[in-house]
Amino acid sequence: MDNEFQVGRVPARHVDDGESLLVVDDLRTHFEVPAGSVRAVDGVSFTLARGRTLGVVGESGSGKTVLSRSIMGLNTSANAITTGSVMYAGDEMVGKSSKEKKLLWGAEMAMVFQDPMTSLNPVVTIGRQLTEHVRYHLDMGRKEANEVAVALLKSVHIPEAESRLNNYPHQMSGGMRQRVCIAIALACGPRMLFADEPTTALDVTVQHQILNLLAEQQSDRAMAMILVTHDLGVVAGRTDEIMVMYAGKAVEKAPTAELFSQLRHPYTQGLLWSIPKVTQPKHTRLNAIPGRPPNLISPPTGCKFAPRCAYAQDLCRTDEPQLRSIDSPDHVFACHFPVGTPEGEAAFQSNIDAGHPPALAAVGKLRATEEVSA
Repeated sequence: MDNEFQVGRVPARHVDDGESLLVVDDLRTHFEVPAGSVRAVDGVSFTLARGRTLGVVGESGSGKTVLSRSIMGLNTSANAITTGSVMYAGDEMVGKSSKEKKLLWGAEMAMVFQDPMTSLNPVVTIGRQLTEHVRYHLDMGRKEANEVAVALLKSVHIPEAESRLNNYPHQMSGGMRQRVCIAIALACGPRMLFADEPTTALDVTVQHQILNLLAEQQSDRAMAMILVTHDLGVVAGRTDEIMVMYAGKAVEKAPTAELFSQLRHPYTQGLLWSIPKVTQPKHTRLNAIPGRPPNLISPPTGCKFAPRCAYAQDLCRTDEPQLRSIDSPDHVFACHFPVGTPEGEAAFQSNIDAGHPPALAAVGKLRATEEVSA
């Protein structure tokens, strides 16, 4: 695409490569419901530079999607309360009016939503859905906007792009619909892209294609990207940093290679063990983290992961751990007895000796992992 199609008409402070494009500080989003206050995002902080990718990982209900929507300002319901700070290109997002945010949505920051079948309008053609915000943000005529739409479809590797403009979403496969969603998100050349589980419900081959496409488009456009997923395997080779979320909080954050080589939080370890291995025999039982996520209206005291943790001690049930580091300031975690440390090993062994169910389950997973590796 030509350079004129790469940027919107929204004035924003210039941000050089490597400079922090996004700075999130103590971001909180609570939803007021009759039963109480749901603390969906509860004090998350991080920075992201242009051209870099952050993977946000966690189980369903950990706050990943709400975090992305809170940064963009998409939680517009009356019962949603967002506090903290989101600085985008030096401009505060929290507290902006809907009119101000609409100028940024699509032009400066965009989202690829989880389910393309529900995020695309079923009774509107693909061409119209591709061109409507291009015409709004870039002030183009219909003919010029259609030319941009065709170029966008070609850029996301959709064949017969010209004829696809007249298609409706139901006339396309799941993978093609997801490519259309990516094209719509990229239409105005945003500098910040949120990909919210972009490979959900797609087969493995199409998942690989979609992830490669996102990486290709990000590289071509020097975008910052937040890749949201529940699967550590998805972010392993596609992100610069990983932030693991649990119960609305960041429990571990590190450069990608370091997180996989020296993970510290037991929850991160559980997520890693949950990844299916191709070397396992057929019908092998999947490794799941025992227990259930906590109630976000009335979470337990202390560490929110303690009831499911193989390392948990009395201290964990009374005092909530704060993010800290051991060796590298870029690798932070919230755990009193971190994995791979003498105190962590002692806590793990004491729970095994006491017959603590999560610890005994972890022993079985360790043995299974060692057998697969062998």
